[in-house]
Order: sequence, then structure tokens, then C-alpha cells
Amino acid sequence: MVEPTPIASAMNRIVEVFIVFLKLGLTSFGGPIAHLGYFREEFVNRRKWLTDGAFADLVALCQFLPGPASSQVGFAIGTFRGGGVLGGIAAWTAFTLPSAILLIAFAYGAANFAGPIGQGIIHGLKLVAVAVVAQAIWGMARTLTPDKTRIAIALAAIAAAVFLSSTLGQIGAIAGGALAGLFFCRNTDTQDTHRLGFSVTRRSAILALILFAALFALPVILPDSLHSQAISLFDAFYRSGALVFGGGHVVLPLLETAVVAPGWVSHEAFLAGYGAAQAVPGPLFTFGAYLGAIVNSPPNGLPGALIAVIALSLPGLLLAYGTLPFWDDLRRLPLAQAAMRGANAAVVGILAAAFYNPVWTSAVFKPSDFLLVTAGFLFLTIWKMPPWIVVVALAIAGAIMGAA
Repeated sequence: MVEPTPIASAMNRIVEVFIVFLKLGLTSFGGPIAHLGYFREEFVNRRKWLTDGAFADLVALCQFLPGPASSQVGFAIGTFRGGGVLGGIAAWTAFTLPSAILLIAFAYGAANFAGPIGQGIIHGLKLVAVAVVAQAIWGMARTLTPDKTRIAIALAAIAAAVFLSSTLGQIGAIAGGALAGLFFCRNTDTQDTHRLGFSVTRRSAILALILFAALFALPVILPDSLHSQAISLFDAFYRSGALVFGGGHVVLPLLETAVVAPGWVSHEAFLAGYGAAQAVPGPLFTFGAYLGAIVNSPPNGLPGALIAVIALSLPGLLLAYGTLPFWDDLRRLPLAQAAMRGANAAVVGILAAAFYNPVWTSAVFKPSDFLLVTAGFLFLTIWKMPPWIVVVALAIAGAIMGAA
């Protein structure tokens, strides 16, 4: 039997990454917190690409960085598994493509979720998100908060996320958890310290960080004579993506300022697109594809959608790529390990706070909702059903209830 060449082996891994993330892009409903639950189930439990500790490390890193945390985590996993930046691009493209296509179709008037059945399907998908997040919290808590000290850190993180704003709460909770870990988590068992194996050199990482800064300064660098609507569109979405701290929903007011204030998109169309974005799988940042398609001056349509969705995600991906090699070294130091124990416990607390609001409060309204969520949770945790089956089952149940 002929052994595959290194190039063929690398391409096989990239194709594998693309296929796996395409499946997730088609089935990952419920927003960034739910996406992390899907990722953990797929890459920690099923495929064993990462340990729970390594996965939580990536989540903590991406929570610190501006940008879409779930897309950044997916990009990092793709970079790891695919052996470099091409794997990361494959992961981001596959995870983003389904929802981007659906929202572009919605911009052209091809999507319609009006009516009781459509609204019932949307509600069923929200209930899926509740079950998925509950499963993620249950599994991560058992691994990352095994003692009273780390349980206390997780409770403190819940308090920070609940009583502070989303940005300050999340960043402050992780920073506080890391600080507490330095003092109180030094004498626990050593966590997973093997290298994650990112094929990212320090030189390429530094170039990515320089590119991030250069694109942010684009309007200052270019003379007025070179400005165009395409550059203005790219800059508006790039700046919005570069300034997002605390989760995908924080980008909404930034995007409203970027496209509604200058008159590119009406307020009514903006809100309609936001509603549609809640009904599709994948990252919320694909809302940019809808907005780029409907701006009132060229480039719009498909070219505008491509510019907008790439520009919105690019700063977060550049920052993630630029920090990976340094993160891989830092996490292996004893003090860094203690800090990460505390930070990982804080991640569990952040997930728990998000589980209540907005995941639970936006989906569970009546006893039948609670019944479906419980069933979905048991299907995932006890019967170990694939998430896509639970997605389909609860969506159908929601449609039936909506039509009743």
C-alpha cells in the first residue's frame, strides 16, 4: 500500500477540517455560547482532537480578544488540525458559508419565516441551544471545576457576568479567575501541558498582528484620491469587527452606527436582517453578509456581501492567529498553568451566566418548552445522540407546537 505524500496528507486533513466544520455550520444553532458547546462535543468528546483543558484554554484566549469568539475558536482548531493557516481558513469558510448563503438569500427575498409554523421552527431551534449549552456546562464543570476552590471561582465569575456589563463582566471574570488561580490553584494536579502543536511561526504571527494594525489604519494610510465605496464598506465592517469585546451580539450597535447612520441601510431593514440572523445556524457575524448585500450603493449584492462578511471577521481571525504561538508557550509555564486553572473555572462560570441570560430566558416560556429542553439534554448526555438529530427533532416539535 502506497503511503500518502506529506502534501497529500496535509490536503486530506484540510478537507477533513472543511467537511467537519461544514456540518457544524449547517447544524450549530443558538449563538456563540451554543457553538462552543457543539465544538466541545465534536472535537473533545467525539473526535478527541483536543483535551478539555486545551479547549478551555482556547476559549479563554478568544474571550480575551476582540472578535467572534466561536469563529476564532473554530479557526484555531482548524489551524491546529489542518497544520497551518489553510486549515484555519477551511474551518472558518465552512462554518460561515451556510448561514452567509441563507442571509444573502434573505436579502434577495428568498427566505420567509413568517407564520406560526416558521416561528415554531425558530423557537424549537432556540430550545436546542438551551440543551446544547446545558450539556457543555455539565461536561466542562466536571472537568474544570473539580474542587471547592475552582467552584468558588466559577461562582464569582457568574456574579461578575450577571452584575457587570457583558464586556466588563466576561473579561473581568477571566482576568479575576486567572489572578485567583495564581494564588489558590498552584497545588492542584498538573493540567494537560503537551504542546497544542499549532503550525504557526512567531514571524508569521507577528506579520498577522502588523496586518491587523495596518488595515485598522487604512483610512489614514490611503490618500483621499484612492478612497472608494468598496474601501469605505470594507473599513466600516473591519472597524466594527475589531472593536467587538464580549461576544457577537455586541457588534450590533457598532454595525448600526456603521451602516444605518450614514444612510446605507434603513433601520427597518437592519432589524429585519437581525431577526433572520437568529434563525440560521453558524456565527452571528454572517449578519454582515446580509447588510453588505442590501447597502444602497455599489458594491452591494453578492460582492458587497463578500466584502462585508470577510471584513467583519478578519480582525478577530488575524488576532487569533497572531497570538497562537505565544499562547502555546505561555500555557506550559507553572505559573501560567495555575492562572489557566482559575481562568478555565471562570469560563465555566461565564457559560453558566450566559445559559441563564440570554439562552434560557429567550427560549423557555412554558412547561412544554421545559419538557423539550430536558428531553434534548437527556438525548445528548445519556443517549449520546448526534447533535444534528436533536436539532431536527426539536425543530419539528417546535413546528408542531407552532401549528397547534
